[in-house]
Amino acid sequence: MGILSWLYVVPLAGMLVVMCLPKDNKKLIRWTATLISVIPMLQSFWLTWDYFFNYSGSAAMAYVEGPFNWIPSLHIQYFLGVDGISVPLLFLTGLLSTLSLLASFGIENRVKEYFAFFLLLEAGMMGVFVALDFFLFYVFWEVMLVPMYFLIGVWGGPRKEYAAIKFFLYTLFGSIFMLVSILILYFTSNPHTLNMMTLIQSGSTLPYTLQMICFVFFFIAFAIKVPVWPFHTWLPDAHVEAPTAVSVILAGVLLKMGTYGMLRISWPMFPQPLRDLSFWIALLGVIAIIYGALVSMAQKDLKKLVAYSSVSHMGFCMLALAAYSSTQAISGCMFQMVSHGLLTGALFLLVGVLYDRAHTREIAAFGGLGSKLPIYSSIMVFFTMGSLGLPGMSGFISEFMIFIGSFSVLNKVMVGIAVLGVVLGAAYLLRMVQRVFLGEFNLAKWGGLTEINARELVTVVPLMLLTLWIGIYPKPLNDLMNATLTNLVNLMAR
Repeated sequence: MGILSWLYVVPLAGMLVVMCLPKDNKKLIRWTATLISVIPMLQSFWLTWDYFFNYSGSAAMAYVEGPFNWIPSLHIQYFLGVDGISVPLLFLTGLLSTLSLLASFGIENRVKEYFAFFLLLEAGMMGVFVALDFFLFYVFWEVMLVPMYFLIGVWGGPRKEYAAIKFFLYTLFGSIFMLVSILILYFTSNPHTLNMMTLIQSGSTLPYTLQMICFVFFFIAFAIKVPVWPFHTWLPDAHVEAPTAVSVILAGVLLKMGTYGMLRISWPMFPQPLRDLSFWIALLGVIAIIYGALVSMAQKDLKKLVAYSSVSHMGFCMLALAAYSSTQAISGCMFQMVSHGLLTGALFLLVGVLYDRAHTREIAAFGGLGSKLPIYSSIMVFFTMGSLGLPGMSGFISEFMIFIGSFSVLNKVMVGIAVLGVVLGAAYLLRMVQRVFLGEFNLAKWGGLTEINARELVTVVPLMLLTLWIGIYPKPLNDLMNATLTNLVNLMAR
């Protein structure tokens, strides 16, 4: 068994270990789950390090396991591999999973089930990024639904059941379209296969009508996950009702699975439908950028503001994906995926820190917190600046690359409108900073608030360092992905 299998086997085994622990020993459960999650985190770190030095110059899959015949009668294979697209996302998944478990130490209700479900969720996420057989990919994709449904539905806020069911139904609806596309590809391939790499090479030989049907069906499945407007309505409900750590995983990893699916599967597999629909994909991206920013501006709840900002920021990814012939734009999309995971994950962690103390997320309820909580306020302002695209941070690099790449191949007016999203982003984020951290402090109401503690600092400081590193010196990340993305752009230009 290779390292890629261990990435999801360890959390799965960890889930079983946690389920065997005595439910009354909450401290043991928390630390056991967290320490188990450190193993795949360190594996993902090593994988990134080794890939950078030994494989980043090649576009071929690395650390390949298989293809081994798993269910021969159905031509299903056990086939895993990674490249410059999946390695950064595995790094992000490993890091955010461990930090989210650390942030979950405040959970007091049904602790054993919570941490067990969280490890199952991590196993599903890792599996999606390494699977190269459609059967495996679909299994991991669906496995994530179950723990996420319960994590929101059991440990969420006042409207948790509604939010959980909405998330489940939306994602399941998209999965049905994905399954139909997979079955079309399976039955039209000769010999029948579910091997992604084989189908990418032969997908463009399908009749154009079938290509278009498969492309649109895959797009619906992945667009719901991103989420692309108008499939976005599950996101604010899920984010607002979910526990803090679950919101971090939702924003940091789950949203990236939609864009990853597009880059891994439908974009290189169906280049002709992509060319014909690229204008409409770009239009959906621009609508998401502007709409998400405007709705964020109207929010009164801190968590809802960050949730709608995700719709806007992931709209930049869709704009970049529409500019499929530009390596710069596709690189910008990958940078945005990593950057958004770091920045928005941290913002959700920090909103959770404040909510644990104040038991409210209403923006109007605060004011002048900068004088009472200087360390917390400084960190919050740091990530806010990163999110609005301040130079020197990861958000600026990703958006700059997207605009440069998109402007060269897409409609200039459309890209110009998308740039307004940066201005609107600055408006709603700076307004939030002004109302929460500046002005007069209400001593009578918030005099008892305490500063961010050591455990909470451990969850956000690594994200600060990575945000700065990517913003100041993006070359290592670019070099890690460059060969894979260049090959991908060539595949889409067929």
